[in-house]
Amino acid sequence: MCFSGEEKKKMSCFSQTLRRVSPTRGSSKNELVPSKPPRINGWSLPLQPLQVIGWLVFSYLAIIGFGVHIPLLPQPWSYLAYSVAGISFIVHFFSHIAAVTVDPADGTVRAKRTYSNPMPLFDRTKRAHVIQDQHCYLCDVKVGSKVKHCSSCNKCVEGFDHHCKWLNTCVGRRNYRFFFGALVSATVGVFVLVIVILFTFIEHYLNPHNLRTAPQFDLILTNTTWLLFLPLAPLKTTTAGFLILTFITVLLSTVCLLLLCHLLGFHLYLFYKGLSTFDYVRIKRQKESGHRKTKKSCDSKAKSNTAKSQDTTIDCEPALSQTSSFCKLGSKGLLTGSLSDSICTELENFKKSAEKENNFHYGTEIPTESEMREISMSVITGWSFDEEEDRSTGEKSVPAEQDPLGSSVVPPDRSRQ
Repeated sequence: MCFSGEEKKKMSCFSQTLRRVSPTRGSSKNELVPSKPPRINGWSLPLQPLQVIGWLVFSYLAIIGFGVHIPLLPQPWSYLAYSVAGISFIVHFFSHIAAVTVDPADGTVRAKRTYSNPMPLFDRTKRAHVIQDQHCYLCDVKVGSKVKHCSSCNKCVEGFDHHCKWLNTCVGRRNYRFFFGALVSATVGVFVLVIVILFTFIEHYLNPHNLRTAPQFDLILTNTTWLLFLPLAPLKTTTAGFLILTFITVLLSTVCLLLLCHLLGFHLYLFYKGLSTFDYVRIKRQKESGHRKTKKSCDSKAKSNTAKSQDTTIDCEPALSQTSSFCKLGSKGLLTGSLSDSICTELENFKKSAEKENNFHYGTEIPTESEMREISMSVITGWSFDEEEDRSTGEKSVPAEQDPLGSSVVPPDRSRQ
């Protein structure tokens, strides 16, 4: 049967898979991909979303804290809150600007002044790492022992600690003190702001007159109207609006305080240990890889031991769980065939009678192993006694009569003969 070329193409489309199996351009590590130009500092485009969010949150807390809640505090608490929170926010502002503006690159990189030019190509088939023997093959400079090439900024950073997305730049030796100052000042300022907001929120229900000490409230006749942005631009609002604004602010400031305390505690821990963030992450990864290797080795040993134990295990069944097994053992012993058949018959009869009694009387127990052995030995003794008596008298042996209950062997009655 013959098909044209177009029909063959239509038929062959059903055998094609929808998944891409060939590597895309630039996906292989061995392929030479042009690198991007290095970034100078945190103001280099593009800006990070977290950087923009941080500036918006800082502006919101500053406006609401200094314009709404601190002016409602009674004197002299309002002056104290203005001083502590104001100094903290001002220090944070300038330290943040300094941490973002300072170029954390190594001195040899900054001396070249080639930030506008694209970086050279890096071939992973020739070298496994960017920095080898204290020489960076991307920046093409000699670097120190504590220098790391940041992939985000695409430059060597002196005393590399980490790449901060909130600052949109690397934190190294040259700007770490500004970063730490911004962190401490932000923690203190937000902590003071949380205390002030909680005080105004609680005092609004307990004694709202303590929050209405400003002269502008003398012109307000009702207690349901509140003034915002005192004393420069008083703005009237209702109690519901004031509470909603307070709730949103306290929720946001609490989340910021938790994150700042966590980050500050972590860097204090690193300072105590004498480590950087990069060193901490590297040590943690090494421990995790070691734990994974140990777990794999333990699992492999456990599997091998389990396989060996399964090969050497023997299925042992109870000696008296089934009468057939006991009969098999008895038939291989010193007893004769007729004697073993008699023992097996007695055991079967006793078991049947015990099962019948269990059906009528609840709580009766199945005979134990010792009782079964006593029954078998009594049968053997009775059988051997009859044989010796018949041999001594010289009379013809007469088979024994079986008791209908099946519990013992009854010798024959001599008087009947």
